[in-house]
Amino acid sequence: MANLTPNSSFSVTMRLQIPNRVGMLASVTQAIAHSGGNLGQIDLIEQSRQDSTRDITVDAASTEHAEAIVQAVKDVPEIKVISVYDRTFNLHRGGKISITSRIPLRSVSDLAMAYTPGVGRICTAIAQNPEEVYNLTIKQNTVAIVTDGSAVLGLGNLGPAAALPVMEGKAMLFKEFAGLDAFPICLDTQDTDEIVKAVKNIAPVFGGVNLEDIAAPRCFEIEKRLRAELNIPIFHDDQHGTAIVTLAALFNSLKLVNKSIADIRIVINGAGAAGVAIARLLRKAGAEHIWMCDSKGIISTTRTDLTPEKLEFAVTAQGTLADAVQGADVFIGVSAPGVLTPEMVQGMSKDAIVFAMANPIPEIQPELAPDNVAVMATGRSDYPNQINNVLAFPGVFRGALDCRASTITTMMCLEAASAIASLVNPSDLNRQHIIPSVFDQRVATAVAAAVQQAARAEGIAQS
Repeated sequence: MANLTPNSSFSVTMRLQIPNRVGMLASVTQAIAHSGGNLGQIDLIEQSRQDSTRDITVDAASTEHAEAIVQAVKDVPEIKVISVYDRTFNLHRGGKISITSRIPLRSVSDLAMAYTPGVGRICTAIAQNPEEVYNLTIKQNTVAIVTDGSAVLGLGNLGPAAALPVMEGKAMLFKEFAGLDAFPICLDTQDTDEIVKAVKNIAPVFGGVNLEDIAAPRCFEIEKRLRAELNIPIFHDDQHGTAIVTLAALFNSLKLVNKSIADIRIVINGAGAAGVAIARLLRKAGAEHIWMCDSKGIISTTRTDLTPEKLEFAVTAQGTLADAVQGADVFIGVSAPGVLTPEMVQGMSKDAIVFAMANPIPEIQPELAPDNVAVMATGRSDYPNQINNVLAFPGVFRGALDCRASTITTMMCLEAASAIASLVNPSDLNRQHIIPSVFDQRVATAVAAAVQQAARAEGIAQS
């Protein structure tokens, strides 16, 4: 397997004492290069006639790779490693989010209006007209990010405390890309009834709920029940955010290869929350030939171990993933690293489309993709065509909250996908550019507008 590209998630900063002689810094950079590290910023901290102290930042491909780079530098004669710190751990230290006041408290009169006794008037107004809670509190702009920690990224059931860094990061993305205030709610239970009860009990504070990193099949029931019992948007991002961005990428990829979504055969590897949601949304978008695989191979009507969600997509065909992709037009992976081999891809159709979205290591690394692949995408930021949920969920919630939508519908998701795809101009569309950048400031606005329009057309907008 080819080495993954070094990236900032495994970056370290080394503080080095280096003899102040010609060629000594070069010997350090050569050691880093020979170890496969990607050299970043070099800062001079202090310098004397005898030596210099420098901070050198290096990107690695893994923790083990970072350790090997540091050791290579230590092995350089006359170089002293003063300290090493992991930049990702440093970034997270103390948490990544905080709460700040929107208004200043500079005087007694400010305090009297913001808190007692003035706040009592606001409480009374809301009690008399509950709809005023949207005008007079944070509810109109606030999202709960709820998890039980049972399916954290690709790491598994880590529990609520270990899930908190992800939820903090999600809150940052809501704020950065859509101006929404989001707060992590990590529940210390994995009981469906308890989760539903907890979310219902905290719902008065929030304008919407983003379910996150809850394992399948439990996540399906939790979302279904909350949607039925609450009148605010409930959105399981692992399902619908992934599906929206995948569909947007597929829309543009099919333009490049001049194929119709109704005619192609799509193989989805991974039958959890993301895989099922992708299949459902693709079907609504017009896909007619979807084969889904799990760890046991093709989800076939002959199998007796299928959940209701898997049974929706059972086909008469039988066999392994290798059998499924033979002659397929599209592979969509939301599964496990390295499960798709170059030989399997070579058996796909001409101008094959491969979305290998397992993180951090995709189902097949782009370096290994054979010549018949017309479009290659992953979930990683260090390769072209990153399929990233941040293109969807901020705008979806922004639009839903702005029009007070009571729920999130399939039509809203379809329109969101179309809006994302439309931001890549035809003149800019190519095999390395099928999806907008996550930093494209047009994305959240376009998605929000599309979601609002769909909500109003379906009659579920309340303002």
